[in-house]
Amino acid sequence: MAFTAINPATEEVIAEYPLNTPEEIEAAMVLSAKTAKSWRETPFKDRGELMTRAAQLLEDELDATAALLTSEMGKTFAQAKGEVLKCAKTMRYYAEHAESLLSEEIIASPATHSGIRYEPLGTILAVMPWNFALWQAVRFAAPAMMAGNVGILKHAHNVPGSAKYLESLFIRAGFPTGVFINLFLGHQALAELIADDRVAAVTLTGSEGAGKIVGRQAGENLKKCVLELGGSDAFIVASSADMAATIPMAVTGRIQNNGQSCIAAKRFIVVKERAEEFIDGFTKAMSEVVVGDPMDPKTALGPLVNAEQREELHAQVQDSVAKGAVIRTGGTMIEGRGYYYPATVLTNVPRDSRAGCEELFGPVAVVEVVENLDEAIELANATPWGLGGSVWATDPSEIERVVSGVEAGMIFANAVVASTPELPFGGIKKSGYGRELSAQGIREFTNVKTFYIA
Repeated sequence: MAFTAINPATEEVIAEYPLNTPEEIEAAMVLSAKTAKSWRETPFKDRGELMTRAAQLLEDELDATAALLTSEMGKTFAQAKGEVLKCAKTMRYYAEHAESLLSEEIIASPATHSGIRYEPLGTILAVMPWNFALWQAVRFAAPAMMAGNVGILKHAHNVPGSAKYLESLFIRAGFPTGVFINLFLGHQALAELIADDRVAAVTLTGSEGAGKIVGRQAGENLKKCVLELGGSDAFIVASSADMAATIPMAVTGRIQNNGQSCIAAKRFIVVKERAEEFIDGFTKAMSEVVVGDPMDPKTALGPLVNAEQREELHAQVQDSVAKGAVIRTGGTMIEGRGYYYPATVLTNVPRDSRAGCEELFGPVAVVEVVENLDEAIELANATPWGLGGSVWATDPSEIERVVSGVEAGMIFANAVVASTPELPFGGIKKSGYGRELSAQGIREFTNVKTFYIA
């Protein structure tokens, strides 16, 4: 099976890359293990200079890199540029802050001197998805490499160009060969790599199914594992919501990255007294979303990543309509070349329908009406996932009730859920475990070593 990039807007094959041979994989593992020993001894200052240089390269190559992301997965060119710049920003953040985030901590004890140190683990294997082909990998790589680890990337099969670009970026920035290696792996080769004693830990961003497989394989080999999986984030509209500000952000929250984001707003839960106003305004705004060529500046919603993703999303909509859901706008396949699907709003969605109980990975919004904020919180928690969520309100007491009441790894007020290098990112329940970014994220792949000097 080759790694094949297909342009979702044109359905044309861009490039194909063969799987790495067993000999190539072994050579990469030998190099990674060797490099890990020297890289861990490299001073933070030197690591930071290289990471800053990589960030500068990203910024210098902004348009070309963004065009690559758009061509492989279909996100709008504007959003692709935002992703590239976010990667550069995060690289700079860890270049500047890694040493302080991992500084020795003194803890009082019966000893004369004691505390903890954060030391690198070695080779970290990253299994990454296609939807943020650059950002997801950088979100792992920047903190892990600045902590003194080395990385091996197994990217999604449909974004091979992005994977190769990232590997070349670090090499061109001056990182030693072996600090970051990309491999095109099949399922069996990946399982063998997870079991390899030279791999110290594993991180995966992807589906719940993939998380179960990789988590099980890591557990069988007693490897540290961080999993960032799916989500069905609630977008709670409270009584005090500023509707003029809320509705545009509801659209943004649902169609960002063409609706293909684990932290996208997917379930819009609105209290009854504001329901008619929200549904009417949201439906109108979604119906006006411009769908088209992702390279066109006027486009707000590009194609889905492939035909299978579009067919799956449409099947979820059709199942729900057959069981009683009402389509307010959208909900029909767009004919012609490209895997396009319109911005869609569903109401009266039965809980036992596919849209009522599954994650919708595309621009389809489910709006649910509840009596009050307590019922909104209860409904927000009535899901197997717990990644993120948001509340839209001007009353501080309503904001606090949602922030404290919703069971998720991240709750935002009057802002769509997003990732930032300063704050930890991750979920609970079936959305995975462990954290990325921030102090918590960079410490995930370190040995928290206790020292005690009598």
